[in-house]
Amino acid sequence: MKHKTIQGLCSCGVMAAVICVLGPFSLPIGPVPVAFANLAIYLSVYLLGWKWGAVSCLVYLLVGLAGLPVFAGFGSGAAKLLGPTGGYLMGYLPMALVGGWAIHHTRSKWLHGVGLAVGTALCYLLGTAWFCWQGGYAVGAALGLCVLPFVPFDLCKIALAVGLGSVLRRRLAQAGLLHEKRAAP
Repeated sequence: MKHKTIQGLCSCGVMAAVICVLGPFSLPIGPVPVAFANLAIYLSVYLLGWKWGAVSCLVYLLVGLAGLPVFAGFGSGAAKLLGPTGGYLMGYLPMALVGGWAIHHTRSKWLHGVGLAVGTALCYLLGTAWFCWQGGYAVGAALGLCVLPFVPFDLCKIALAVGLGSVLRRRLAQAGLLHEKRAAP
């Protein structure tokens, strides 16, 4: 049991670092950039499961809160996390939990993608509610600015994560490096 905990913590740290490396890179297309952090989070929950994947996401958020420039556009700090687009950052946690749960409890790649999409929709919901509250936007305007332009990008990232994640997970299982049992793809 102790070995699995140590392996989980180390894996969590590695995936948190991957999220921190990919997180700052983004395509600015409006008030909310197309970020690559969610792709790294999708892969994290694919490889670590919903518990450790969510912990790696939380570590990423705490590192950004502490001031390291790991958020989109190399942003950081409480002002970024609590600002108008901070709800999307905070929405990464439920996204990781829901997407990771679906990956852990189903065998179908299609259902893995659906789980990641539902988690992403929850992230959109929380982020849009926060954006409206912070910026005084109407829901329709916020959806047009902060959600609709991102759906195609996020669907592509989900497809990439499902394809790449299942291959990486299978290879890690063959090498005996997965730290918890989960449904096989």
